[in-house]
Amino acid sequence: MSVNKFKNKESSRVVVTDAAAVTALGNNLASLWQGLMAGETAIRPITRFPVDQDHYRAKIAAHIDDLKSSGGRSMLQDLLERLFLGMGSVPSDAALITATIKSGADNLESFCRGKQVDFRDVLLSSIADIAGTKLDLSYNGVCVSASCSSSTIAVAHGAGLIESGRAEAVLVCCGDLITEYAFSGFSALKALSPFPCRPFDRDRKGLSLGEGAAAILLMDAARAQRENRNQLGTVLGWGIANDATHITAPAKSGRGLVLAVDQALRSAKRKPEEISAISAHGTGTVYNDLMELTAFRQVFGERKVPMYSIKGAIGHTLGAAGGMEIILGLKSLSNRMIPPTIGFSNPEKGAEGQVSSEPQAVSGDYLLTTNSGFGGVNAAIILGK
Repeated sequence: MSVNKFKNKESSRVVVTDAAAVTALGNNLASLWQGLMAGETAIRPITRFPVDQDHYRAKIAAHIDDLKSSGGRSMLQDLLERLFLGMGSVPSDAALITATIKSGADNLESFCRGKQVDFRDVLLSSIADIAGTKLDLSYNGVCVSASCSSSTIAVAHGAGLIESGRAEAVLVCCGDLITEYAFSGFSALKALSPFPCRPFDRDRKGLSLGEGAAAILLMDAARAQRENRNQLGTVLGWGIANDATHITAPAKSGRGLVLAVDQALRSAKRKPEEISAISAHGTGTVYNDLMELTAFRQVFGERKVPMYSIKGAIGHTLGAAGGMEIILGLKSLSNRMIPPTIGFSNPEKGAEGQVSSEPQAVSGDYLLTTNSGFGGVNAAIILGK
C-alpha cells in the first residue's frame, strides 16, 4: 500500500481518477447515466425467487436478470467481474476499502437449501478477497459495513487516508445483491412498496430494492498529475454522525444528518450557499424522505437547492448506494445537469420547486451527497467539479 508518514506540509487534495458501476440499468456507467437521464426505471417483477406468497406485499425489485453463480460461488463473483471490466489501471500499491451489507448472502440461502457452496463468499471480507486477487493489489484493507451509508463512509475513510498523507491511492469497491433473505427482511419491516418507489412523492409507500456494484479510485492530486491520469472531480469534505434514536427509524428532527452535513461543510471549507445540488438518499419511505426534507431545510433555510434521488430508477442498492451516488454526483457536476427523480409526480410538502421528474440544469461547482441507514447512521460528502 502507498503509505507515507504523516506530512507536515499542507494536506493532500483528493481527486477521483476512475470510476465504474454495474446496475440493473446496465453493466457500465454510460448505460446508467443514459438510462437515468432518459427517465428509465429498472424496477420490475422479480423472477429470481418466488414472491407469490401472500406475505410479500411487494413483488418487484431492480435486479440484474443474467447474474450467474457457478461452482458453488456467489453471484457476487459475476457482479464484480463485470464491474472490473469498466475500470482502468489500478495501482498495485493502492489501499483497498470495501463496503457491503450482506456480501454473498445468496450462498447462505443455497446452503440452507442443501446445495454445496463456498462459504468464503458469505463473509464481509469476500469483496476484498475477490477485488484484491483480480486486481493484483498488495493490500486488501478493510470492509465497512454500516448499513446504507457503508460506501459513503468507505469513500470518506479513503479520502481521509490520502488527505492525511497516509496513502497516495485508495480503491473503494462496494456491492450488494438482491436475495430472498434481504427481500424477506425488508418485507417483514413493511418497508417495501408494492409499486416502484416514489422518492419525495406524497403518495410514496416504501422503498424498492436494487442491486449492483461500484468502484471509485481516489488519488492524491499530485500523483494523479504525475501519472497523467484523468481527474473526474474532487472529494472535498465529509462528515459522519448518528441519530442514536432507533434501530431502524431515523430521528424525525434530522439531527444526525444535519450534524453530518455540517461536518462535511466545515471539512470542505464551504458554506451552504456554495452547494449547487443535492444527491439525496431518497428511499421513498415515509419517514426517511420527511427526515431529509427537514434536515436540509435546517441547513439551507428556505433556499430551494436542486435535489434528486436515483432510487426510483435502480432501486435501493444498500451498501453500494453511496458509491454509485458519488460517481453520479461527479457526473452531474461535469455535465451541469442532475438526473430526474423517477416516480416523482405529487410533491411532498417541502419538495416543491426542489425535486423534479425532469433533468435539472445546475450551476456552480459543489454538490452534496448524503446517505442514512439503520441504526441512525448518517454520512455526507462534498464533491467538487
